[in-house]
Amino acid sequence: MKVAVCPGSFDPVTLGHMDIIRRAAEIFDQVIVVVMTNSTKQAMFTKEERVGFLKRATAEMKNVEVESFGGLLADYTKQKNASVIVKGLRALSDFEYEFQMALTNRKINPDTETTFLTTTAEYMYLSSSLVKQVAQLGGDIKDFVPSCIVNDIMDKVKQIHLHEAEKAKK
Repeated sequence: MKVAVCPGSFDPVTLGHMDIIRRAAEIFDQVIVVVMTNSTKQAMFTKEERVGFLKRATAEMKNVEVESFGGLLADYTKQKNASVIVKGLRALSDFEYEFQMALTNRKINPDTETTFLTTTAEYMYLSSSLVKQVAQLGGDIKDFVPSCIVNDIMDKVKQIHLHEAEKAKK
């Protein structure tokens, strides 16, 4: 059985992420979507929220499971006996970083290959950062994220705005 791991911070999951996950699920026997911590980014959503979003968004995909992990991806692939890491590429600018990560993961775990799937043109511009920015400015995000999580994102943005307003009063 070919097990693939599809890692990311998914803060939040976008339709671009879903495109990569869906296509990976068509190629591999089992796909584990793993929510990782990215120390260079400030997450808007907790790891538990992101796992919940992904579980709802992938509920119809029978060979996809969702987990979280806080360590090295190469160690996670060993634990799961995964032979492939699937990474999505939007643009050439993504490639250099992802190539470095692929070489590092291969050095740590030589039994795992990295496969790159290019996003469909429809989602080339889309990122979690863009979704958060549009949501925070009151824009409509329904064309950017799975419909099952739109309200959750907007509710979180409202909570953040309320919290910031309360802090400003003090």
